[in-house]
Amino acid sequence: MAEIKQKTGALAFLVGAGLFVAFEIAAYYLLKFATSGLGMADQMQPENTIVSNWVKTVVFLLLHLTLVVVAVLVLSNRLPRRLRGQLMGWFYLSLLIGFLLLIPLFS
Repeated sequence: MAEIKQKTGALAFLVGAGLFVAFEIAAYYLLKFATSGLGMADQMQPENTIVSNWVKTVVFLLLHLTLVVVAVLVLSNRLPRRLRGQLMGWFYLSLLIGFLLLIPLFS
């Protein structure tokens, strides 16, 4: 028998978008707190080095990637089959957002 693919409605998409935004905000503030001891606040110094902020950037991105992968693994087991189709789209968007979150992290 062929598997019938059900489409999700606009309400499911809006709920997913709201949960995605809430997840990214919570992840940002959690990772901002976790990496607060790394890096230099004042970048305009005579003998400036990028090494300390490079470490903060890499740690932030790796922790963000870890949170996102764990969230995808947990959600892929918990969500009903008809809603799993949205999951990879949110995953790819979250990978992009991880790099964009570096802008407010260092400002």
